[in-house]
Amino acid sequence: MSSRDENANEKTSPADSHDRLVTWALALAQLVSWGSVYYSFSLLVVPMEQTMGWSRTATNAALSMGLLVSGFAAYPIGRWIDHGLGRRVMVVGSVIAAAMLLLWAGAQSLTLLVVAWIGLGISMAATFYDPVFAVVTHRYPRSFRTKITLITLVAGFASTVFIPLTQFLVGSVGWRASLVVLGALNLIICLPIHVLAIRSSRADVGSRPNNGAVKLANDAATRRALRTPTFWALAVCFTAYYATFAALTFHLVPLMVERGVSNAVLVTTMALIGPAQVAARAVWFTFGRMAHVSTVGIIVVTLFPLSTIVLICAGHSAALLWLFALCYGAANGMMTILRGTIVQDLMWTEGYGAVSGMLSFPSNVAKGIAPIAAASIWSFTHGYVAVEWTVFLVSILSAIAFFVAVRVSRHTATRVA
Repeated sequence: MSSRDENANEKTSPADSHDRLVTWALALAQLVSWGSVYYSFSLLVVPMEQTMGWSRTATNAALSMGLLVSGFAAYPIGRWIDHGLGRRVMVVGSVIAAAMLLLWAGAQSLTLLVVAWIGLGISMAATFYDPVFAVVTHRYPRSFRTKITLITLVAGFASTVFIPLTQFLVGSVGWRASLVVLGALNLIICLPIHVLAIRSSRADVGSRPNNGAVKLANDAATRRALRTPTFWALAVCFTAYYATFAALTFHLVPLMVERGVSNAVLVTTMALIGPAQVAARAVWFTFGRMAHVSTVGIIVVTLFPLSTIVLICAGHSAALLWLFALCYGAANGMMTILRGTIVQDLMWTEGYGAVSGMLSFPSNVAKGIAPIAAASIWSFTHGYVAVEWTVFLVSILSAIAFFVAVRVSRHTATRVA
């Protein structure tokens, strides 16, 4: 179904108040999950290293291990969601997130830090965008695009809310107590939302006629994806993109510190990323639905390398750093929606959870490798210049792969027609 058809259906059959409440609740849970686990690391790493005497490479190795585990967990988790276990997956994920943040808070050795991040990798695979997108796609097949956009609009504030919050907590109570607070938020906010907002496993499975046939269809769609050139082009695109995104996300603060950027400019730069993400998603929500998703995608994959060039040229200029933050945030904001909807538009919706999980596997592996790879390049070259240029070149590869995916998909559609 096209986005225009979906919009028409939404006008004639708007979601009831319960469905809207569910969508807003899931959006809030995404904001807390991303903010407490993903965006907190870059602000905790420096005080943690100063307290424990750990190296930048060692701390990023723990993070990388978690991201690698997240990649390996993506496919089975997506498949479980396809089979109606979305609620169970996301509830367990929230519990694991809280437990691992508390373990991290008490870590006295690198071994415990690595163990904590292995657990956080599982929680990320079970609570971040991919699982909630799969849950929403299956539950709302006629309106998933609008709901995914709304979820990403709210969750886009994760960095805006949690970067200042985490920095305040670190300055007030230290990095260990900050992690206790972040873990508690997962139990207080995310856990009850996932329990109450997601349909129970039994209800979800029981509501499907001939559930065995649905499983067979999902599994067949998954195998078919592996024979589709569009899938592999998208895999290259997302893998290259998220490698660059992870490298910048976890090294942007140290990069600016190395340049001698003032604390006020640094915090403002980081805080601008969230509003830029939200603003870009709002623009997509308002105007992007009038264009094919692939057209908007071309803008997205072009904007990211442009933002990297701005960063390379910025030095410690506040204006250029803020321009970078706006472009970088806008690109990432729209990429999240693109990632959640392009598979359905260029391919199909059957087995979406598993197909999305297969796409996430190399992407998350790249996320795991990228921070430690960037740290290694930094250590070898004694600076972030080489890291920035590497990010730029890989982002160009991402853009080329997306162009190929669109071209191959259109050629296939024309041939089938």
